[in-house]
Amino acid sequence: MLAEAVAPAGAAGALVPTPYVVVERREEAADVVTLAIEPTEGSAPTFRHGQFNMVTSFGRGEVAVSMSSAPGAPGPVEHSIRRVGAVTAALCAAPVGSFVGIRGPFGTSWGVDDVEDGVDVVVMAGGIGLAPLRGAVRDLVARQQAGRGRVFVLAGARSPDQILFDEDLRAWERAGVHVGVSVDVGAPGWTGVVGVVTALLPGAPFEAAGALALLCGPEIMMRFGGRALVDRGVDAGRVRVSLERNMQCGVGLCGHCQLGPLLVCRDGPVVRYGGLADELFMERYR
Repeated sequence: MLAEAVAPAGAAGALVPTPYVVVERREEAADVVTLAIEPTEGSAPTFRHGQFNMVTSFGRGEVAVSMSSAPGAPGPVEHSIRRVGAVTAALCAAPVGSFVGIRGPFGTSWGVDDVEDGVDVVVMAGGIGLAPLRGAVRDLVARQQAGRGRVFVLAGARSPDQILFDEDLRAWERAGVHVGVSVDVGAPGWTGVVGVVTALLPGAPFEAAGALALLCGPEIMMRFGGRALVDRGVDAGRVRVSLERNMQCGVGLCGHCQLGPLLVCRDGPVVRYGGLADELFMERYR
């Protein structure tokens, strides 16, 4: 596990949704929408890279969604949501001016604020997994521009039309970041890499010794991505992954997200790969 999670102060923040208004809605892909939201009263609580909120569609339910904006960034808090069920479909359809509920923030963080100067940071994401890493990459880009260490972004998608945050990827590349993108299935006009995201590793000239790696995406991608990074020479204890389980309470009370010795909402979602997630990935999804 990484830094200890910090639960919201007070029962209202932990268990009762706070109303937020949707101030902007962007379609990132056919089934992915980013909602920019602001609290109806006061200011949004601070959060850390990699943490999540429980987001409520009133009358339908709530789901765990990581923030896709950077902590402290000007403007509203953003959540990027993939349409996979009734609640996420309702949230994706929420128009500007509508209301959602927010509980949180919950969970552990990527810990990018504590990265040592001079080390390379490798970000590997699959599909919607780039969303929980997006804010971290923005701050890592600033770190690179300050001469404190390089960042390498390797992103995979099912097809070219499923590549998320294309404008961000281009901006990061213009800022000097090594950006690699792969797709599982190509399309007419696609000239990039076709294959799993680990196929991008040979072309990423990072220094494995001392590197930090952040992985988020489908579990099988993180399992094989973590192994590929370790085989490349990255210390398994410096590979971090973001787990996803059936999180319902957010504070470790209901037990729905138990995975081995962890309650993912409380002890995760970000955990170390070596000696923990590499073993937990073999546990059956509950």
